[in-house]
Amino acid sequence: MIAGDPWQGGASWSVLQYVLGLMRMGHDVYFIEPIRPGALFPPDVPLAQSENAAYCEKVMREFHLEGRTALLAGSESFGLSLDEVKNVTSRTDVLFNISGLLTDEELLDPIPIRIYLDLDPCFNQLWHEVQGIDRHFSRHNRFVTVGNSLGEPGCSVPTCGIDWIKTFQPVVLGLWPAKGTPIVYDGLTTVANWRAYGSVEHNGVFYGQKAHSLREFVQLPTMSTEKFLLALGIHKDEKKDLEALAQSRWHLLDPAEAAGTPQAYQRFIQSSKAEFGIAKSGYVLSGCGWFSDRSACYLASGRPVVAQETGFSSYLPTGGGLFPFQTSEHVLDAIEQINRDYLFHSRSAASIACEYFESSKVLHRILERAGLC
Repeated sequence: MIAGDPWQGGASWSVLQYVLGLMRMGHDVYFIEPIRPGALFPPDVPLAQSENAAYCEKVMREFHLEGRTALLAGSESFGLSLDEVKNVTSRTDVLFNISGLLTDEELLDPIPIRIYLDLDPCFNQLWHEVQGIDRHFSRHNRFVTVGNSLGEPGCSVPTCGIDWIKTFQPVVLGLWPAKGTPIVYDGLTTVANWRAYGSVEHNGVFYGQKAHSLREFVQLPTMSTEKFLLALGIHKDEKKDLEALAQSRWHLLDPAEAAGTPQAYQRFIQSSKAEFGIAKSGYVLSGCGWFSDRSACYLASGRPVVAQETGFSSYLPTGGGLFPFQTSEHVLDAIEQINRDYLFHSRSAASIACEYFESSKVLHRILERAGLC
């Protein structure tokens, strides 16, 4: 989503990397987003007068995507008209359908290659398999996931009988240069939502959110002289957690200011010293191999990443620019190594991004494995 939950710069970038990356490869790309019932803000206004439309228009104008975008809400459209959208889908070769959000069969059926793009491994599969929630797998004929361990030993996520194409997240490196932006946030930073959506319990395991992961490390800043700065979306009623974070010297930043637009989000990352990347506990406990598109942007910007282990270390080089952690001691050791030779780890981070996340490499590999080139 871009407009379904507006003023979330990081969520916008996770979609834009695919749109812009495919365009830079020479493909003719359109972005279509259905808005869920009840997701318009403010409620009970026409789509064109909503914050959703205003934010989408701002983002698309900044990235020169006018005329290539449509928001759909019931019988309303914003940007391209519904007839124009139907014309586009009638001549489209391939659909990248993020979490199966586009469900209109009139738009889906004419497209010969329909890729289900799973950016939320563990949860999509458990919702489908355990809770019986229709994730719309049946409407697709190719399946791509950023859970690189799905189907591998040690990963508890059901494959749902699907042969998943596994991938890293793409980053358009031309838009994310490692150009040595001055450090403003002198410490370990990240952008996160305390809670995002419903957790899942399966076989006695509770697959939870970032709140459940971060609570295990709440004392971490008291163990280090390094600053920990979180652009954290957390409700004011989470009083117990807010008090614990404050007592343990976490620096909480306004996420709307730090990351409310794609540009702000990018400035925040590129102005940070390094990332402390916390993962949803579902990703951690499942061992699904998820690696954050946000962390990939830190790496591309030449900012070292200390990321909670989800199994990704089986697929990415670690120890130079990228450090997996399972305990507070792992984090403290990574900080010591980064501070000992920051330039080396900065260059190593950018090198990892170039090798593993560069958008044309990632997207070409997906298209190739989907039988499109």
